[in-house]
Amino acid sequence: MSSTSSHMGLRFLSTLSHPRKNLLMGFSSLSPTTAIAKMRTIRTAPSCRWVGCQLNSNDSSSKRSQLGTVYSTNSNGKFSNKQFISVDPRLYEYILSNVREPEILGQLREETASMHGSQMQVSPDQAQLLAMLVQILGAKRCIEVGVYTGYSSLAVALVLPESGRLVACERDAKCLEVAKRFYDRAGVSHKVDVRHGLAEDTLKSLIANGEACSYDFAFIDAEKRMYEKYFELLLQLVRVGGLIVIDNVLWFGKVADPMVNDQKTESIRRLNKKIMEDDRVGISMVPIGDGMTICQKR
Repeated sequence: MSSTSSHMGLRFLSTLSHPRKNLLMGFSSLSPTTAIAKMRTIRTAPSCRWVGCQLNSNDSSSKRSQLGTVYSTNSNGKFSNKQFISVDPRLYEYILSNVREPEILGQLREETASMHGSQMQVSPDQAQLLAMLVQILGAKRCIEVGVYTGYSSLAVALVLPESGRLVACERDAKCLEVAKRFYDRAGVSHKVDVRHGLAEDTLKSLIANGEACSYDFAFIDAEKRMYEKYFELLLQLVRVGGLIVIDNVLWFGKVADPMVNDQKTESIRRLNKKIMEDDRVGISMVPIGDGMTICQKR
């Protein structure tokens, strides 16, 4: 494994304890049916999060490529004869080796890796996508709901113009201290308006202050059971043509497993269904990291 990709790590494996990581790493050599069966077996373990999703149980419908596995959907499915590739550890290593990660972001990522809840940090390829979306939009005013230690917000702040503003909402004071230290180190603290407290209260205060429809971009990566509330508030704050990006919409594959019905999973399922049917936004669900949905306000 290259030094770059080994330092970045494999985010989708980071929530598993070491014995289960080793078990999952061996799945790439198995047939899809066998791998799915094994993943279902270990799913019930307390520290394990299911990352598998069975779309076609017919072994002959998939074929090994040099990197990843290429699957074909069932001919009777919604998208017949369409092929797609799964991202296994080797392929994800290659993806990470093609990420342009600024040095300051790498330093923050490495410091965060030793902290509690480090799996909450977005992956380098996700942060790169967020920064590019901000640049494509020509965004000047942004909001982030759920900062953690600031990796994604720093990625956004780095590409904002000098006059840009990012409202960063986070309730964990300890995490915010790390984020603020790196904003200072990167020379972008003047662009970041840090709001310590409940994000719902912050968003409501922005609306009350007459800032509706004045933001270009928003990113949600916070309490999953509050996602619908955040989405509705941000729809009021983001301008027509602006973007709302939502993280964790695949939730480690749990959203596709009817056997999983915990509150967080159900909340994400409801939001995904709501957005799918919401003609106020254009949408694209992207299988990057733990899944991101990009919504453009109409």
